[in-house]
Amino acid sequence: MKFSITFKNLFFILVFYLSLGINLKIKSQNLESIGKENPITVSGGVSLNQIFYGNNGLESRRDPYSFFASGNINFDLYGWSVPLSFSYSNQQVTFQQPFNQYSINPTYKWITGHFGFSSMNFSPYTLGGHNFLGAGVEARPGKWQVSAMYGRLLAPVPPDSTSDNRGIPAFRRMGWGIKAGYTDGQDQLHLILFNAKDDINSIEYVPEEEDILPEENLVVSLIGSKKILDHFVLEAEYAISGITRDIRTSRINPESYKFFNNVGNLFQPRVSTGYYNAFNSNLNYQASVFTIGVGVERIDPGYRTLGAYFFNNDLINYTVNGATSFFRGKINLSGNIGVQEDNLDKEKVSTMRRTVGSVNIGIAASERINLSTSYSNFTSFTNIRSQFVDINQLTPYDNLDTLNYTQISQNASVNGNFIIQSSEDKRQNLNINLSFQDAADQQGGVEQNSGSQFYLMNAAYSLSLVPQNISISGSFNYNENKTINTKSRTLGPTLSISQSYLEKLLRVTLSSSYNSSFSENSNTGNILNLRLNGSYKIKKKHNINLGLVMVNRQSNRETATSDFTEFTATLGYNYNFSSR
Repeated sequence: MKFSITFKNLFFILVFYLSLGINLKIKSQNLESIGKENPITVSGGVSLNQIFYGNNGLESRRDPYSFFASGNINFDLYGWSVPLSFSYSNQQVTFQQPFNQYSINPTYKWITGHFGFSSMNFSPYTLGGHNFLGAGVEARPGKWQVSAMYGRLLAPVPPDSTSDNRGIPAFRRMGWGIKAGYTDGQDQLHLILFNAKDDINSIEYVPEEEDILPEENLVVSLIGSKKILDHFVLEAEYAISGITRDIRTSRINPESYKFFNNVGNLFQPRVSTGYYNAFNSNLNYQASVFTIGVGVERIDPGYRTLGAYFFNNDLINYTVNGATSFFRGKINLSGNIGVQEDNLDKEKVSTMRRTVGSVNIGIAASERINLSTSYSNFTSFTNIRSQFVDINQLTPYDNLDTLNYTQISQNASVNGNFIIQSSEDKRQNLNINLSFQDAADQQGGVEQNSGSQFYLMNAAYSLSLVPQNISISGSFNYNENKTINTKSRTLGPTLSISQSYLEKLLRVTLSSSYNSSFSENSNTGNILNLRLNGSYKIKKKHNINLGLVMVNRQSNRETATSDFTEFTATLGYNYNFSSR
């Protein structure tokens, strides 16, 4: 009781003061910089764009003429930022204050504070990045580490049956947490306590059909790591979550998990309280040329923490991973494989097993040649049995294989980068990428009449003539998609040339692409795209740009689509400033 009251009083004044302020978005402030740099800086920019549009052969997709004006300004006081932005067009006018949440994060030496809307991460099983309105602190005096927080996790949302856009009712949820421990290199040990509780008086009565109940949660976790025999590192976390589904139910003193009976007013076990365990451990061996590790994770069915937005439970994972290098780092190899299974208490009518494996190879053949390849395989297996099978079977051995379903997804890719020439006057580069994806279904070990395959190939060449400020690039793209009923392809080249003038203040780029689409072996259409872009800089703060785009589509006469041509011209101006 003394700990709870002291902890709340420690943060109350700051939380109350901040809750009265205007909405503000503030980044981290380093208090040591006070007096060492400009106290206030102002930065921002303005942009104006006009768009002209015309077409032939289809219904207009936009107005013939439109313009947009937008701007932003940011005031910064020792890292305390107040951003404002606006936009205006011939269609609508908006003014934005993009700081609907505010936070102050001052830092001084080894102490960092979090005030206002913040988030902290203790561990995945306790407080895992949940936003809160309140205060927090992280202190690292030497090898000791202490983190603490207190604040509002959820704002009250009263029930409203009169509005079609009403939100889901919710009680006000307050929470606190502390993580304390010792770290010495790879050796560490931390104790975590996290508590969250709903205020049953924060909203009016919630209808039963909403299924919203006031909850309470206390999580206790022990997390640590230890270096063993110079090469082994053992990491582990064990957490127990006591969660009360309805704090209005009667109090009890459970026979198991008696720890929760001896924490004073931090948590009160009730009839609707459940206790769940989560465990995660990894053992890694680190050598000079390779690493290898094994891991296991088990989360009880029903495990939850109110310090995380989403949580997976009812699973057990087994993983193996490794990495090594050869020939002084010129060849790097890494891979992992894992198996996951749910339905740990055997109460579900289906059990899912997943197998995930991947391997990655990187080859630095020379300073100019780099190759890489990867492969991954995701397999999931589901055994589904109808409840009627369990009811009607004569013995436990009847209908053992009612429905077996396996889904397999494979991904493979190869990438090569070749530096053909690299000198002060000329640079040439070639890149080739190939990828493949396959998804297939099996039922009872038999391949099903479903699945798809996707192939992608890209080859790109670039040439830079440095003295002339000219860049030329060309590429060819091919992709193919196969399903059980269809086969489609799209392929075509792209060419681009760019040159700078007037000491690189003016840059002009001309590009074009031509793509053809096929269904089975029939051409369904061709698209020609032409682009001309120009950009001119004035005193580094002003920029004028012009873009011209033409798109022409020629469709196969047997298809339902028609030929069309579109033209778009964009004229823009940008101005950026800063008082730094």
